[in-house]
Amino acid sequence: MITRIVKLTFQEQKIADFIAFFDTIKTQVSGFENCYGMRLHQEKGKPHVVFTYSLWKEEESLNNYRDSALFQGVWSTIKPWFAERAEAWTVDTYYEGGNFSANQFQ
Repeated sequence: MITRIVKLTFQEQKIADFIAFFDTIKTQVSGFENCYGMRLHQEKGKPHVVFTYSLWKEEESLNNYRDSALFQGVWSTIKPWFAERAEAWTVDTYYEGGNFSANQFQ
């Protein structure tokens, strides 16, 4: 299993548009084949900076999503709203303790 972390910095006046749009596509993205869930976080004090955390079966599954019409539609909609270039990391989990677990991604 892999985790994809994406940092998106929006123009401050566009964050409401992004949140409204996100609410229309969040279940499609998190329900994509071999996606085990997704979270959206907003930075404290900077709500126009958001992070998505998504769990995938393997990198091939993530790439299938990135090559999909769904992703192309999402990206073409939100990219003009960016204030900065998106940053992304694909990571493996080294340690998971406490109450934080993949089962909480829903």
